[in-house]
Amino acid sequence: MREDSQGEPGSEVGLSMSGSRTVELDLSQQEAVQAVTTALAQQGFGVLTSIDVRATLHAKLGVDVEDYVILGACNPPLAHRALSADPEIGLLLPCNVTVRQAGGHTLVQAVDPALLLSLISSCGTHVSPELAAVARDASTRLSAALDTLIPAP
Repeated sequence: MREDSQGEPGSEVGLSMSGSRTVELDLSQQEAVQAVTTALAQQGFGVLTSIDVRATLHAKLGVDVEDYVILGACNPPLAHRALSADPEIGLLLPCNVTVRQAGGHTLVQAVDPALLLSLISSCGTHVSPELAAVARDASTRLSAALDTLIPAP
């Protein structure tokens, strides 16, 4: 797996500078959304929201962009643990996973919750050990979900 965000077409991209994990799939947009939803479910995540960015931008601004869907993924036991540790963490929930078209390729991206939390911590905000543990667990599960997706050859 490469560790940049500018992989060659047909490759698994890896981690980008933004802290997201990217997998390039050889699937249509609709097939990719279904595959991601299934992979998330296998790790205990349900999709609470599905935002069709393309349709929204077309309806509101009259612009045409490539397919882009934001899935709001939630693992209820993890969300409960996180909110119990710090109710303000709800500002970062649910975990967003994007499925989008870019130059004729389907990209799936998910942010690393543990990295996101470490950024908050580096700004001087106290992060409890329990919340850090939940973020690590969420990161592991999201990564496992993406690992089950078959990257483009």
